[in-house]
Amino acid sequence: MKPILHNTFKAALQANRQQIGLWLSSANAYTAEIAASTGYDWLLLDGEHGPNDVPTLLSQLQAVAAYDSHPIVRPVNGDPALIKQILDIGAQTILVPMVDSAEDARKLVAAVHYPPRGIRGVGASIARAARWGHIQDYLQHAEEQLCLLVQVESVRGLANLDEITLVDGVDGVFIGPADLSASMGHIGNSTHPEVQAAVEGAIRRVRELGKAAGILVTDAQAAKHYLACGANFVAIAVDTMLLTKAMSDALAAVTGAPPGVQFGSSY
Repeated sequence: MKPILHNTFKAALQANRQQIGLWLSSANAYTAEIAASTGYDWLLLDGEHGPNDVPTLLSQLQAVAAYDSHPIVRPVNGDPALIKQILDIGAQTILVPMVDSAEDARKLVAAVHYPPRGIRGVGASIARAARWGHIQDYLQHAEEQLCLLVQVESVRGLANLDEITLVDGVDGVFIGPADLSASMGHIGNSTHPEVQAAVEGAIRRVRELGKAAGILVTDAQAAKHYLACGANFVAIAVDTMLLTKAMSDALAAVTGAPPGVQFGSSY
């Protein structure tokens, strides 16, 4: 029998070590493995805006398993049936979008826990999560290594930030600047002063309440700023954006044409 796999990302958050991540939206195991070889602390496998489903997420989890980068899965929503599948294929950390209330958060906590605390269906012994029965006492110890992150990314979510953060079983709160800027009336402008002030305040408040805080920004100075504000886990780039820019810049370097695409500080 094998011991349960240790969640290095959750342990780092509990030890208050800042973790730098990379967003993976290309839904491809080969590029996921390339990313895993580069040294990021964590990799976000995006099932909300990336064209992922359970089989493509599984292939990426398998591809990065041999590396130190910790995979985090973002499902398209908080559907308990989908969360059950994602946990059974071996994800230990999930990031759920569009959490607007403490009740939303409590439902997600229930989705990742077995009865009697939650509603997760019992069947991991025939799944990758328990290595098909080879992990000793998986059912008794799985939840110790699971990490639940929730996304607060609306005006309503910010209004309920304290209550969401304090839900028992929520390990961290991710502030989504793109959707938040839209909710605040500044769509496409996550660098607007009002949005930045809201993000900074939210990060500091989550940390004051004793939970981990995270964000995605694609500008190096902005990333350093939010780390200085206390963010524990910060994604600093997106694979598709990096690839698009590199391809455009390579063509422009030879033809003299202007770069084909410019990105702001968020996606």
